[in-house]
Amino acid sequence: MRRYCFILAGLLCVNYLLWADVYQAYRERWLQKAEEAIPQLHETRLRPVRLVRSVADSVAYQGWRMEAIPGLDVFYHTALKRGDVYILDFGRHMTGYYSFKLSLLDRAQDAPVRIKFTFAEMPIELNTPFDPYPGGLGRAWLQDEVITLPYIGEEVTIGRRLSCRYVKVEVLGDSPGFSFAMSDMSFRALSSAPAYVEELSETTPEIIRAIHRVGVETLRECMQTVYEDGPKRDQRLWIGDLYLESIANAESFRQFDLTKRCLYLLAALAAEDGQLHANVFEKPTPHPQYGTVCQDYSLLYNVALLEYLKDTGDRETALDLWPVVVNQIRLAMTYIDDTQLYNPQKNTPLWLFFDWRAGLDTYTPMQGLLVFALNKSYELAKLLGKEAEVKEWPALARRIKKAVRERLYDKKAGYFVSGADRQVSYLSQVWMVLSGVLSADEGKKALRRVMAMPEAVYPGTPYAYHYLVETMIQCGMEAEARQLLIDYWGSMVRKGADTFWEAYDPKDDLLSPYGFAPINSYCHAWSCTPIYFIRRYPEIFQR
Repeated sequence: MRRYCFILAGLLCVNYLLWADVYQAYRERWLQKAEEAIPQLHETRLRPVRLVRSVADSVAYQGWRMEAIPGLDVFYHTALKRGDVYILDFGRHMTGYYSFKLSLLDRAQDAPVRIKFTFAEMPIELNTPFDPYPGGLGRAWLQDEVITLPYIGEEVTIGRRLSCRYVKVEVLGDSPGFSFAMSDMSFRALSSAPAYVEELSETTPEIIRAIHRVGVETLRECMQTVYEDGPKRDQRLWIGDLYLESIANAESFRQFDLTKRCLYLLAALAAEDGQLHANVFEKPTPHPQYGTVCQDYSLLYNVALLEYLKDTGDRETALDLWPVVVNQIRLAMTYIDDTQLYNPQKNTPLWLFFDWRAGLDTYTPMQGLLVFALNKSYELAKLLGKEAEVKEWPALARRIKKAVRERLYDKKAGYFVSGADRQVSYLSQVWMVLSGVLSADEGKKALRRVMAMPEAVYPGTPYAYHYLVETMIQCGMEAEARQLLIDYWGSMVRKGADTFWEAYDPKDDLLSPYGFAPINSYCHAWSCTPIYFIRRYPEIFQR
């Protein structure tokens, strides 16, 4: 009987270790810290600046451009009738709440009024039928609303938060018994970003000024009560976006409470085994998107915390969240196989992202990112006096680097390959450089060779292009980094971008990861990082 009790107790102990919530002692306090760090939202009241019409134009981005037409003042006194369509331009991208007011022009209202509003970041959203909906994400992200008003005269505010520049008004229902007009229209724009950003050097070229200006507006719009990835679509906190937004914020707005809030929120909502969820929601109460775990994003959390500490000196927060850092490395190490490489099949398969580029093989990029995260996490450990606790990390990084060089490097060609098909991609070289597997000189040679190969897989999003620019700078390719920033982000500016886009390929204006361009986010957090480069490296970009 005693032996049976010991066996039972041992099984219970093992079960506890397997299923215990590793953050149970921290979660409540972490959530409280996240709530305490909620930044104030600054409000700006905006009104339309002109009436416009859509003009089909094969040369314009996505086939449409906007053309100003006279009559905005007259519009507010014009009787609206069923079938009328107007497009109003607010002159800039906005995130917040839309209000309008109708007024009677004559007689008494004898029937409800029915109006459809479509809110658009880009002209394509006003000129592409939404239904039948072909996209791969929820149809309700598209910003069209039908309002039926039984009474006229009071201000109406649409309850849903919106993100747009253009508002299309379509009158669906009226009555011959009375006339009415739209007497007012406004937008309450919100952001937690301060109003002021320090000016660039007077020597900065105009195209770089324009890129910086659009990058600032992109970041501003995404800085709400978390770093949102896209204020129109998703409206949540993703780790990959957090990292890029936070380093851009550190060089511009310096709203560090927002970074602190996001770091605590992600930690408090992690899975019971310690793994971070790739994204979390704030409403109706804070919660993660359960089941969404992205291994490369989880490791970038560690890097984001390191950069936060270096920017702020806030050791208290970094020490408080240190267990999260340790667990991301611990969990990633369970995927290391006998070859000393990250094997996505060795444990429960997890999502590896890196880019929205169809066909990208992420095997080699993941090896590099893991070494990069190990190095950065150990740097954090040293700043916190924790290196004795994780003294094995440098040796782990060295073993992976050695295995990567032996198994994935094509010495004859001078670049890294990835996967069974030996794919050649920009991102494989990028993460080998950022991890230190390739030296600066080796990285420069590898990048130049791969970028000259038409068949090489090139990036599909500003997210991936960020790391390419960072790699070029690290390799001493300063002129190429500057030109890439001008060519890639500058081409969005030249195509009319108010804010930078989620997915962009200069060769394909209708590129969409979701099969329908209007559902794309045209103000997206991971696209804002030109402001990081322009301000961080003035000697490269401000001359």
